[in-house]
Amino acid sequence: MAESLLIDASLPKEEKYKALLPQIEALVSGETDLIANISNLVAALRQGFGFFWVGVYFNKEQQLVLGPFQGPVACTRIPYHKGVCGASYTRHETIIVPDVEAFPGHIACSGDSKSEIVVPVIKDGEVKLVLDIDSDKLNDFDEVDKRYLEQLMQLVASWY
Repeated sequence: MAESLLIDASLPKEEKYKALLPQIEALVSGETDLIANISNLVAALRQGFGFFWVGVYFNKEQQLVLGPFQGPVACTRIPYHKGVCGASYTRHETIIVPDVEAFPGHIACSGDSKSEIVVPVIKDGEVKLVLDIDSDKLNDFDEVDKRYLEQLMQLVASWY
């Protein structure tokens, strides 16, 4: 049975990641089901940071298809060439968007989303999925988020 995460909300962002990453690793340790692990990962990120929306889109059926998420109802399918998720998929890189209204082709699944970070999971040169995190605050993501979320996505890549 999983226990609640222990993250001190008053900690600076980097310290929260340092506390959360080993807890996520312990949470998924020994579990081989990809969907179960990603579900717990997404819930842990939302619980640990209070992000507006956290979820993944899987690379399948020649598009990005919604997987486990936490937050408001989301777009179900995203073409590879659309929005921030599509750009991350196409470029094979993390994308930080300080203001989603300023991103050409942004897909507005929720009007409450203000900033976004999308991190791809790459295995054997192929993007397997993208982690999509939205904030209801402008400019909420930075290089600290990028560094730790990329580390976390390396863990996810090991599940394939």
